Amino acid sequence: MVLVSFSALAPTAQASCKDASTGGLALSVTDCKPIKKARIVNGKAIAPDTAPAAIKRVIAAANQIRLKPYVYGGGHGLSRRLDRGYDCSGSVSFALRAGGFVKTPMPSGSFINWKQPGAGKWISTYANGGHMYMVVAGLSFDTSNMSSNGGNRWSTTIRSSAGFSVRHPGAF
Repeated sequence: MVLVSFSALAPTAQASCKDASTGGLALSVTDCKPIKKARIVNGKAIAPDTAPAAIKRVIAAANQIRLKPYVYGGGHGLSRRLDRGYDCSGSVSFALRAGGFVKTPMPSGSFINWKQPGAGKWISTYANGGHMYMVVAGLSFDTSNMSSNGGNRWSTTIRSSAGFSVRHPGAF
């Protein structure tokens, strides 16, 4: 008589969250962590539950100005009051300032060497001397989205990063 362990016959693939809905698999809560991607609902970005508080503040601030008109030089005042419009770096600065990532608004060229090089876990900025945008929790926040997106800076489509310096604020 040959004894065979049932575990030796089990498939070697790991169970995933999508598999848990069928087949009676029992997965722990830690196996099914929410994804770290925001979504757009009625034009507003909605942060994932797993996002750190600073990222949620960035998204909330960006939502406040997402439909404000593009105004060259807009958003570069030291006041935290809403401006009548925002340019690319003013938009990004306003949102990053709410999250505590910048103290004052900065022009796009200053973001070329900002903080750490490369893409971040939650937030990445893309800058060159003439334009900038950011990606927060998987969504693009970019004034160049506005004409094709009903005047909204948020988009699920992310433009090419060719010609841009990619930076992130450390652990985020």
